[in-house]
Amino acid sequence: MANEYFYMKDVREQAKVPENGILSQTLHNDERTKTILFGFAAGQELSAHTAPFPATLTFLKGEAGVRLGQEHQEAGEGTFIYMTPYLEHGIHAKTDVVMLLTMVKGVAPAK
Repeated sequence: MANEYFYMKDVREQAKVPENGILSQTLHNDERTKTILFGFAAGQELSAHTAPFPATLTFLKGEAGVRLGQEHQEAGEGTFIYMTPYLEHGIHAKTDVVMLLTMVKGVAPAK
């Protein structure tokens, strides 16, 4: 069966951080999940927004401030965050940041 798995030995080697701005690269996308690798230049911000799917954030490099609902958390290399559907969230890169986002689309959203 084709596409039984997706393998990348070291996702950090694929990561690109722009000099200014945010760069996103879709690594995997099917009917159940979508995985995106983000590179944030220091000082860049992804403004607060929501998504209708549960999602995880895994920080692979750098330091960021993360808004999760009304709370603010600090994130660094190794930080893992799980978010429920419709949770308002945003990210501010304090240094160059590499982050992996995985959305679980195959779950019926509850509101």
